[in-house]
Amino acid sequence: MMPLAHIKILDLTRFVAGPFCTQLLADMGAEVIKIESPDRGDETRYQAAVVNGESWYFAGLNRNKKSLTLDLKSKEGKEIFRRLAREVDVVVENFRPGVMRNFGFDYEKLSELNPRLIYCGISGFGKDGPYALRPAFDFIAQGLSGFMSITGFPDREPVRTGIPISDSVAGIYAAFGILAAVVARTKTGRGQEVQTSLVDAMVSILSYLSAEYFAWGKIPQRFGNDHPVLCPYGTFPAADGYINIAPSGEHMWERLAQALGLTDLARDPRFQTNALRLQNREELNRRVTEITSRKPMAEWIEFLNKEGVPCGPINHLGQALEDPQIQHQKMVLTVDQPTGKMRILGFPVKLSETPAALQRPAPKLGEHTGEILAGIGFSENQIQEFKRKGAV
Repeated sequence: MMPLAHIKILDLTRFVAGPFCTQLLADMGAEVIKIESPDRGDETRYQAAVVNGESWYFAGLNRNKKSLTLDLKSKEGKEIFRRLAREVDVVVENFRPGVMRNFGFDYEKLSELNPRLIYCGISGFGKDGPYALRPAFDFIAQGLSGFMSITGFPDREPVRTGIPISDSVAGIYAAFGILAAVVARTKTGRGQEVQTSLVDAMVSILSYLSAEYFAWGKIPQRFGNDHPVLCPYGTFPAADGYINIAPSGEHMWERLAQALGLTDLARDPRFQTNALRLQNREELNRRVTEITSRKPMAEWIEFLNKEGVPCGPINHLGQALEDPQIQHQKMVLTVDQPTGKMRILGFPVKLSETPAALQRPAPKLGEHTGEILAGIGFSENQIQEFKRKGAV
C-alpha cells in the first residue's frame, strides 16, 4: 500500500504552487480530486507546450489526480461541495484570501461540517496583513522577498530565477504542512488550518544572507556566479563551454591549486587564507581561468572530481534531462496521455518500502465527475440534472 492511500483531498488549486503541492501528495498515493470550472477548467490546460490540444505542462503537474467539474457559485455546486467536504481529509486552495469565504467555504464553515478536516490555503502574501489582498505571482514574490536583489551580476539589473521558485517552494511547504496536520490529527482527532504563501516561502530560504543582515545589518550584493564568502568558487571557461568549480575550505583550495598546477598561488601571501583570497578574487580567478580554458569540459570534470574537487558542467535543459545520472534516478518518466505518450518529470523522493508511483495520467476535464458524484450518493438522474443546469 502507498503511504498516503488513506488520505482523500479536494484540490481547488490552479497555476503552479497548489497543483505542485497536490501532485506531491498524489504521487504518494493520496486520492486527489481536482475541482475545475465546467467551462474551461484550469488555465494551464491551455498553456505551455500544447501539442494536439493537450498541454504537456498540465500533464506534468496533474498526474495521479481525478477531475471533477463543479460550479461553486451555483446552489447545486455548493451542495455537492459540502457533501464532498464531509467525507474528505484535506481541502487545498490557492485563491486570493477571502474568495473561499465568499463561497461560504472558509475553514470555519467547513470545519463545522467536518471537524477532522485539514484546510490548506496557499496565497501570495499570507492570509492577512497589509498586502494580503494584492494579486501575486512568483515574479512579485521574488522581488518583494529580496531574492532578486541577490540574483544576477553586480553591474547589471536584478534578475529572477529561471523557474517560478516561490511556487515550487510554497507547494512543498504546503504539502509538508498538510502532512504535519495529518500526524497531529492522529493525536487530537481534529483537523486544523494550514497556511503558507509565496513570499513566506522565499523569505524562509534566504539562508546565511539573512544571518549576516541580522548580525551586522549587512545588505548583501549580487555576486553573479561567484560565492559571497568563498574563493575561488564559481564558473570558469573550458575549451568548449563552462564548468562550475566549488572548493569549500582550505583543504579543497589546496587540492585545486595542486590539480591546476598553481602551487605557487597556494604559497603566495595574497592567497594564504580565504579572507585574503576574497580580497584578491579578480587576480585569482584570472589565473584559474588561464588554466581551465585549455582543456574541454569533460576532461576537467573527470579530473577534478578524481582529485576531490567538486566540479560539474553547466548543462542546457536538454543535456540535463538526458544526463545519465538523471536518467538513472528515473527523474524522467513516460506517461500515456489520450493524445499519445508524453515525457514528464519523475519523483524526487525515493522511499524504499512504499515508493511513489505513476498510477494514472493527468485527467481530461471532468473525466471523473460521474464516478465521484455517484460515490457520494447521487443518482444518475441527479447527476444528469446537475449537468443540465451547468453545475457540473
